[in-house]
Amino acid sequence: MWKKRIMVLLFCMCMGILAVSCKKEEGLKDGYYTAEMSDYSHGWKEYVTICVMENKIVSVEYNAENASGFIKSWDIAYMKNMNGITGTYPNKYTREYAAQLLENQGNGDIDAVSGARSTSGKNFVRLASAVLERAQNGDPTVAIVESEKEE
Repeated sequence: MWKKRIMVLLFCMCMGILAVSCKKEEGLKDGYYTAEMSDYSHGWKEYVTICVMENKIVSVEYNAENASGFIKSWDIAYMKNMNGITGTYPNKYTREYAAQLLENQGNGDIDAVSGARSTSGKNFVRLASAVLERAQNGDPTVAIVESEKEE
């Protein structure tokens, strides 16, 4: 009789282990994920890169680069000109957008940053959505987000 109970117990344990190991892990998969706009706008192509560790976003980079690979937030002349006109500049507003995504882990709205072009905010939301989808699927290929046509 005790052999039968042990066999049933072992069977139940094996089924439990099997059920746990077959469970699909939900949430963000660990790795680096990038989304970029399909086209350049005013000479810059925006992108978002995130790093996920233990199902959490641990870093976010939002920036833009020109055709030669120069990073927009490093452009001091652009910064001085834009800051004097709008009160912000790429190195500041890109960090503000990135900080919002890092804080809400993709589970909340992204607020517009005062002084930044409205297309920057819209593009960030679209890029963040695409990069989060890649992270949920564990797909490390770069997501290309269709650029809106400029008027």
